[in-house]
Amino acid sequence: MKELKVKVLENAPLASGIYRMRFSLPEPVEGVQCGKFVNISVGDGAHLLRRPIAICEADAKSVTICYQLKGTGTRLLSRAREGAELSCILPLGNGFCIRPQERRVALVGGGVGIFPLVSVLREYAGQHKDFYSYLGFRSRNAVCMDHIFSSQSVHTVIVTDDGTRGLKTTATAAFFDDFENAAPDIILACGPTPMLRALKSGLAERKIQLPCFVSLEERMGCGIGACLVCSCKKEGKDENVRVCKDGPVFSIDEVEI
Repeated sequence: MKELKVKVLENAPLASGIYRMRFSLPEPVEGVQCGKFVNISVGDGAHLLRRPIAICEADAKSVTICYQLKGTGTRLLSRAREGAELSCILPLGNGFCIRPQERRVALVGGGVGIFPLVSVLREYAGQHKDFYSYLGFRSRNAVCMDHIFSSQSVHTVIVTDDGTRGLKTTATAAFFDDFENAAPDIILACGPTPMLRALKSGLAERKIQLPCFVSLEERMGCGIGACLVCSCKKEGKDENVRVCKDGPVFSIDEVEI
């Protein structure tokens, strides 16, 4: 983990209400892994808290993040122009890990939850993995990066809440409808809490016992486990975990959703 001054290389709209930012790294950073995140300033001294945003793509010299315009902070971030310097702490949290024997991989993503899954595709490219991707969006205007999933997956299903692109259903429902075809060895998921909750209950109802790891989307303050804003309960235990420090990736059976 390092705190660095990074320089914005590009920052532009990607889809309705979604922006893509790529920034350069002034020095090499170890441990940048799919599923981890950064804590980045918004370029305004009046907003001291950095924003936690998942790593979408990365190489030795740059990192790409994608974010949704939700409040004042992200709107300020969207105004950062090429050449602007921002304060960034990275990498933070833990990431997704696919073992060598897990060849068939199901990716289930909803909304901005697709972006950590893009990093999975990038990191495991060329490692003989067969990806089956199930992506849900609000509408056709919110669909983005689908070409990456289509080009790097054996099978990709895109659905929307309003039916303007693909079927009118959810990513979780699409995954279960296609489960026998995918026959996954492992499931990786990220998306809104209702989506992850439906995934967890669906696996239990169908008695599917497979490794399943989810990246939780929780409101974070410090990003390093000190403020406890992002705490959530362990499944069946009277204790909490910190999503930013102990996660954001957990086994789906490890935490209450």
